[in-house]
Amino acid sequence: MKYHSRTISWRFRESSELPELKEKPSVTIRTPSDLHDNYHSLFDNQVRERFMVFWLNSANKVVGFEIITEGLLNSSLAHPREVFRGAIIATAASIIVAHNHPSGNAEPSGEDVAMTKQIVEAGKIIGINVHDHIIFAGNTFTSFAERGLL
Repeated sequence: MKYHSRTISWRFRESSELPELKEKPSVTIRTPSDLHDNYHSLFDNQVRERFMVFWLNSANKVVGFEIITEGLLNSSLAHPREVFRGAIIATAASIIVAHNHPSGNAEPSGEDVAMTKQIVEAGKIIGINVHDHIIFAGNTFTSFAERGLL
């Protein structure tokens, strides 16, 4: 029996390649509105749900982000394996997950709450804290941390 191995090479893309973020410096997140105010353009005018993870250093400064999935009209599945993969490689101290509701309704669904609990538990096991899950809906947002849902 022969064994084969693969080497994976990670390449991070500069956020300056995204026109909406070209002039933005790395942002320190103190409140959920800091994330909303600085990164809502990544969710604006999306017709499908987009699930993202933002990587933070120990000073809560955004050091990177990743689009995990782009789903259907009203759902986007994310597994903790995909959520934490980039955060581990980027040596993030913590993360914030976020997704949009194209319907404009910022209320979390039962699936949103269940998925968030699963991600939070996985983060505890691997030692990466989940600070928040934010739902973007038009000009508004909902923070799971502010609602006590984490």
